[in-house]
Amino acid sequence: MILDGGTGPGLRAENGQMWRCICDSVMGGVSSATLERAQIDGVSALHLIGDVRLENNGGFVQMSLDLAAPGAVLDASGFSGISLWVLGNDARYNIHLRSPDMTRVWQSWRAEFHAPASWTRLDIPFSSFHPHRTDLPVNPARLGRIGLVAIGREMRADLALARLELTAQG
Repeated sequence: MILDGGTGPGLRAENGQMWRCICDSVMGGVSSATLERAQIDGVSALHLIGDVRLENNGGFVQMSLDLAAPGAVLDASGFSGISLWVLGNDARYNIHLRSPDMTRVWQSWRAEFHAPASWTRLDIPFSSFHPHRTDLPVNPARLGRIGLVAIGREMRADLALARLELTAQG
């Protein structure tokens, strides 16, 4: 199931929702980033560029997408995970999933991935995600948002995403 195949206008994903750039400034941090759709090595992609800084208890920049309309959830229980087509700066990033059942903004299910300097498909199974600051077990039937995040250490974020899909089981 395609969530964003890179063909939507501007920051609109194929699921009808808008990609957003979110930085730690929402909680007093000083990290900064931009998000735009661009041609990168001949591929239409979302491109997150920014600087993660740790001052003022900061430390993240992200591209984020609601996976369903407001008040709804995406039931991905019939899928095995998330597939990303990414190009990066040979750095490690996180993928965060959130559920509307999470009541605090810092709660998520998290997995880590490496973004190489050439276009690569990454398959991240739901079994790779771990609860972060929540007791809720990973539940693909109750997905509300996804974020690709540079977090936790000072770094230059340079991450492009050409395609986002749910991975078929089997």
